[in-house]
Amino acid sequence: MHRTFPPLIGTAFIALIALICGLLLNSLFQLKTLGTQLQIVLEHHNRKIDLITQTQVAAHVRTDSLFRMVLADDAFERDAHFMEFNHAGFLVGQGRNALRKLGLSPVERQSFDAQTRLVNDIQAVQEHVIDLLDAGRTEDARRALKLDAIPMQATFNRQLADMRSAYQQANLAAQRKATLTYQRAFLLTLAFGIAAIALALLIAWNTIHRIRLESQQIRAQMAELEQSRAALREEATHDPLTGLANRRLFYDRLQLAIRHAQRYGGKVCILYVDMDRFKDINDRHGHHVGDAVLTEAARRLTASIRGADSAARLGGDEFAILLEGVQGREDGLAVANTIERALNADTGFFGIDVEITASIGLAIYPDDGTDEDALIRAADAAMYRVKSAKGSERQGCLPFP
Repeated sequence: MHRTFPPLIGTAFIALIALICGLLLNSLFQLKTLGTQLQIVLEHHNRKIDLITQTQVAAHVRTDSLFRMVLADDAFERDAHFMEFNHAGFLVGQGRNALRKLGLSPVERQSFDAQTRLVNDIQAVQEHVIDLLDAGRTEDARRALKLDAIPMQATFNRQLADMRSAYQQANLAAQRKATLTYQRAFLLTLAFGIAAIALALLIAWNTIHRIRLESQQIRAQMAELEQSRAALREEATHDPLTGLANRRLFYDRLQLAIRHAQRYGGKVCILYVDMDRFKDINDRHGHHVGDAVLTEAARRLTASIRGADSAARLGGDEFAILLEGVQGREDGLAVANTIERALNADTGFFGIDVEITASIGLAIYPDDGTDEDALIRAADAAMYRVKSAKGSERQGCLPFP
């Protein structure tokens, strides 16, 4: 009952927060991976741009080499330009093959196929120019170069430039889109993660608060139940008017005292006290005065005995005193004498003078009985002998001074 937060609930909330933190970290990690992958995609686009640029440069070198071949008159110089022409052609083919291997979209594939046809036409024209040069027809070679090869190469260069520009624009757009998507996803993931953690903490705090309140209520209820239980025990074993032990508790204490005396030796004395003329007090002054008389008598009885002794109200106007550790009948008579003097003191209730007297019977264990019933009967009989005596006869029954 003193626990305000059960371990199972605490473990569940810790696990919940740990899972949310794990989800947040995993999301951030995935976003980072996504950013890396997007960067790879962008690098893929840049690679295509580089290949297009390489192809464009190689194509330009190829055309320039052909042009120099046409202008050269020296055979060795023409051969050098021819070697450069072939090498540039190799670079054009290499760049286009690498671009095709990187993968092309349907639109890119269509443009690439159109370029392939144009490259084949350019190659055919360039080979025709070379054939004319080999045949010594320089003017025809120059005319074919000017009218066919150079315009076709310019068209190819424009197509490559357009493709490079398209890739550059797509690259920039992809970069902007990827950056915005990454930032948006990052902020949303971070916001949702923080909100989830805050919500979990709020739920945990609310649960702890509710459990603490419920625990306080339960403790208060338990305290009330304990008080009620104590009150019930008190009511079951004590007289509600005087607060003295009732008949049941008195019998239990008497039984224990007898067992103790049997085991260790010794004597037990009980005094049976019956109020004199109590019915007349009730009839003449009312029950409220009678209750006050009983309460006062109980107080005087308690004040007249030791703390180890017990006083009880057996019912009505009858009381009993349990004296343990007495040496004999004389000890009991001395206590009875003290009780009678205490009861005979002047008393006033509600402005009314009331005389309190009592008849007291005495019984000793084991002289007058060996069990509680026998002792109660003996004390009750002694009390009636005292109550029925008159004057000096009463004094003889209980030799008070």
